[in-house]
Amino acid sequence: MIGVRLKPIRLKPALEAPENERSGMRTETHSNNHREEYIMNDQIVASPAAASGFNSTAKRELCILFVDDSATIRRSAETMLAGESHHVVTAENGFEALSKITRHRPDLIFVDIMMPRLDGYQTTAIIKNNSEFRHTPVIMLTSKDGLFDKARGRVVGSDQYLTKPFTREELLSAVEQHAA
Repeated sequence: MIGVRLKPIRLKPALEAPENERSGMRTETHSNNHREEYIMNDQIVASPAAASGFNSTAKRELCILFVDDSATIRRSAETMLAGESHHVVTAENGFEALSKITRHRPDLIFVDIMMPRLDGYQTTAIIKNNSEFRHTPVIMLTSKDGLFDKARGRVVGSDQYLTKPFTREELLSAVEQHAA
């Protein structure tokens, strides 16, 4: 592409930018032949569909909220999930989680059951009773593995139950199940 000059594109801040610009997609028109190229993550892609991220084999970066009162569990989960190119937001308790849900709009939420102030059951019930977030998958985390606890989690609307301590594979499997 000798002699082809691209026009500089000034992207708007994330809150003002259209969805395609927030996702890293942009279109550039070459002045010498009026040809458009679709660019995603600084790579030229073949079509608008490819530029929009439509690729059945590509992994989608998810925003995942991880709520646990244990700093060690939060850091471990953050490391495991960020290593898979997911954006991870953490919260120490249910109240903090509810604030971060409205700010970050996560694709998936992990909630510990046993937390001070607002426990995981109460937090999940609030999330699932909100019309804006009721379809966001919530996975409950606990060291309890009892049938009663699982049933109570289902009653408040949890989509899955993960017992601590969990492995990296178990965590990533839970993410993949709800990534669609």
